[in-house]
This record gives sequence, structure tokens and C-alpha cells, in this order.
Amino acid sequence: MKIIVTIDTTPEEMRTFFGLPDLGPLQQEWLAQVQAGLKQGMEAMDPTTLMMLNPAFAQQMKLFDAMQRNFWGAFSSTGTKAEKSG
Repeated sequence: MKIIVTIDTTPEEMRTFFGLPDLGPLQQEWLAQVQAGLKQGMEAMDPTTLMMLNPAFAQQMKLFDAMQRNFWGAFSSTGTKAEKSG
């Protein structure tokens, strides 16, 4: 013998029938906190903020600036020697 029972209800009705709590407000609060955290994380990922907060970046920029000055110095001194000898 086989008995099949079909119940057509919404999830809210089933939760109420079984006595389970409604977690909708708690879920909404949790989602709001997650969204706020994500927004705060995205602001921290701003490239200008990352560059200013990273102490190694300032040192790297100083090294890059020194390297550029060395290149420009080498190129400009080469040009003046060629003009003097020619």
C-alpha cells in the first residue's frame, strides 16, 4: 500500500507549521552589515589609497626618480661631449 500526500504551501507557511523562527529580519541585518563591509573594503582598495599607505611604494618611487635622473644625466652628458669633440 502506498499513500502519497502533496502539500502546496509557501516556505513561510511551512516554517510556521513546524514552529521554526522567522529569520528574515536577522538575514536583512546581516546582509546590510556585509554590504557595509564590502563598501569599506572597496574604498580601501582605491589605488591612490594603497599607494599612500604602502611605505615600500614611497621608497620605490624615490628609487625610480633617482634612476630617471641618472638616465637623463647620462644622456645629456653624452650629447654635450659629442658636440664638444665634433
